[in-house]
Amino acid sequence: MDYQTITSDLDAGVGLITLRRPDLMNSFNTQMRAELAHAVKEAGEAARVIVLTGEGRAFSAGQDLGDTGNLNDLNLERLLRDEYGPILRAIAEARVPVLAAVNGVAAGAGANIALACDVVIAAESASFMQAFSKIGLIPDAGGTYTLPRKVGMAKAMGLALFAEKLSAREADAMGLIWEAVDDSRFEAQWKARAKALAEGPTEAYARIKQALRESLANDMETQLNLEARLQGEAGRTRDFKEGVLAFLDKRPATFEGR
Repeated sequence: MDYQTITSDLDAGVGLITLRRPDLMNSFNTQMRAELAHAVKEAGEAARVIVLTGEGRAFSAGQDLGDTGNLNDLNLERLLRDEYGPILRAIAEARVPVLAAVNGVAAGAGANIALACDVVIAAESASFMQAFSKIGLIPDAGGTYTLPRKVGMAKAMGLALFAEKLSAREADAMGLIWEAVDDSRFEAQWKARAKALAEGPTEAYARIKQALRESLANDMETQLNLEARLQGEAGRTRDFKEGVLAFLDKRPATFEGR
């Protein structure tokens, strides 16, 4: 696909996807949604970690309201099922870690696409906002699934009902994201995190994602059986053997991702 609204680059195992509609705060139109879903799937096949970020002062302001056309003809159900859904499934199903490097404003669907990623690192000046109720809508792009699982029902309900801006530091403190980083260190930090994941045991990471995501719907017995099966698979990888040998030799492990 010839991308017009994003860029996708691969370097040293890091698949970097950048949202590039900076004049519109990287808001999503139909083309960007299609390109992002495609890029995440493609990067998941070639990279050992995917990083999603935005160009300019925003990560993404969410849906491009100027792209909706006639409101009487707007089919939000179709839009969510057919255009946002594939992005969220691609992130969840990627067998490599997906890291959101939130460089600025993340609002509406932009916030929830970031929060759907496995790890979220935000610049201290960034912010998150469930803006939907401001225009008479409910959180979408996975927000009603992600929010209560990350911060509990009480916080999720407040975020959705009041639609107030949440600073990166506040998001960090409540456990909504992994970490908020001083702006001067932000780029170096997410690049270091991405490098560490790209050099890590990729097959183990895939099973970590699967085990933790499935645990949300499993009872203990089901989860223990899943855990045992996935650990058995991980124990047969070359990276497990390398990890053990490196530990015994007191040297850094060199993981191949196999």
